[in-house]
Amino acid sequence: MTEKELQNYLINNFPIENEKCEWKEFKSLKNSVAGKEGDDIVSYISAIANMQGGHLVIGVKDGTLEIVGIQDFAGYSIHDIRYRINGNCTNLDIENFSVEEFKTSDTNKTIWLFKIPKHLFRLPVYAHKKTWQRIDDNLVAMTKSRLDAILTEIKINEDWSKEIIDEASIDDLDTEAIKKAKIEFIKRNPKYSDEIGKWSDVDFLNKAKITIKGKITRTALILLGKEEAEHYLNSTVKIRWNLKSLDNQDKDFEIFSIPFLLNIDEVYKKIRNLKYRYLREGTLFPDEVLRYEPFIIRESLNNAIAHQDYTKGARINVVEFEDDHLVFSNYGSFLPKSVEEVVLNDTPEEVYRNPFLVEAMKNLDMIETQGGGIKKMFNFQRQRFFPLPDFDFDDNKVKVTITGKILDENFARILIKNSELRLEEIILLDKVQKKKEITESEFKHLKKCKYIEGRKPNIYLSHDIVVSVNNEELKREYLENRSFDDPHFKEMILEYLRKWGKCKRDKIDNLIIPKLSTALSEEKKKNKVTNYLSALRMEGKIKNTPGYFWEIV
Repeated sequence: MTEKELQNYLINNFPIENEKCEWKEFKSLKNSVAGKEGDDIVSYISAIANMQGGHLVIGVKDGTLEIVGIQDFAGYSIHDIRYRINGNCTNLDIENFSVEEFKTSDTNKTIWLFKIPKHLFRLPVYAHKKTWQRIDDNLVAMTKSRLDAILTEIKINEDWSKEIIDEASIDDLDTEAIKKAKIEFIKRNPKYSDEIGKWSDVDFLNKAKITIKGKITRTALILLGKEEAEHYLNSTVKIRWNLKSLDNQDKDFEIFSIPFLLNIDEVYKKIRNLKYRYLREGTLFPDEVLRYEPFIIRESLNNAIAHQDYTKGARINVVEFEDDHLVFSNYGSFLPKSVEEVVLNDTPEEVYRNPFLVEAMKNLDMIETQGGGIKKMFNFQRQRFFPLPDFDFDDNKVKVTITGKILDENFARILIKNSELRLEEIILLDKVQKKKEITESEFKHLKKCKYIEGRKPNIYLSHDIVVSVNNEELKREYLENRSFDDPHFKEMILEYLRKWGKCKRDKIDNLIIPKLSTALSEEKKKNKVTNYLSALRMEGKIKNTPGYFWEIV
């Protein structure tokens, strides 16, 4: 095909660069195949393979797809380069890896198209003894969370919770747990309310998908098993509740075993869910709510049970802190792409770690499986004006933190005064109140909506919200903390001199420097103050008098 036809082909089939596609010029292959780490062909192949697989196009300009062609092949052909790459990319699925050559008929330019398969099951692809991935436009060493996600992948037909325990029988199940299971099953499946009384326990357990043809599964033991039957599971299946003091010291704890269907209620009873009171503007009557919405506690705990990697022999932990927050943690990676995707798009999970256990818990009305459970948690916190749930996926664990109080009163006031706020905007405001990093586009959006003020990284909730509140302490705290622009700093100097009279430079330094951006060095901060003083002097507003004093003109 001609150069124009080839370029159109590339534009139609590989229109944008992303984690699945990379364009590189690489006019010479001499030091480009396995050369500088992070900037050679094998590094890009590792990065693409470690996501979902994709394509690498070489011989084109990055950003424009203008065909420049490979001009120095350094002795490589599309056949022998596969073996060179295989020798430098550990774990690459070489059988499904290929290289295709395109040569323009009119300009005699050659490009290569690398077809890169997704990494093999639980095997990340290495280059230069490192794993790589692409984040935005950058090729970077793989993050720990992404590496953990690969190392702990599960196959659709691999389900620890579905395994049958031949030695166990229905006698190893707790009769009270079975009774409760029937009650919960009817709540979720009312169409069976007239029939369930005629079912035997074996029939019920089969229909609820807890057992398989009357045989006891690991799921049956986890949810309904007697405590003394735990040994059948060959793994630690326990929940540990722990109360910690303000200085992070253990004050109390208790460990709960199976049957989880009964013992989640016992865990819930241990949590001190006290009343929280706060005044809304314009009324003397306080709102009163429980610190933790019961649904959030149960959903967090049941999700931990459903998604725990029981093969690791670790406990599920529920840690209660006296400063009004709870932390739920379980072993294993978060399988959906992101929490925000689940919350904002109501996206159900495509793959579950323990699908048989999840199905049984759904039938017993223990969890949501349509992506709605986590979103409900967010909305319950939103209704209280409390911080949104925090999810942490480090150390191959899923940790969920629930805060049972208002963290920033300005955040609460924004929610009260703007009931039409979308959840994605509340998520951004929640990041601001927690001092978390936001992207430039997120910053611009919040700035445009006038929900925030300041300059990155010193961002604070909107001044308009604060000044409308009759709370002098909050106003003072806001003024002390927010990031000001240059005219405001100059006005602060003038106001100080009007109120306190003449003063020396060190007093002005002490007034201004602590409020300047933390990104500036001490030298740059002092230069800023010098510039403010010089500008005010040239404007005829202040003057420098003998003794190195500054005063109003």
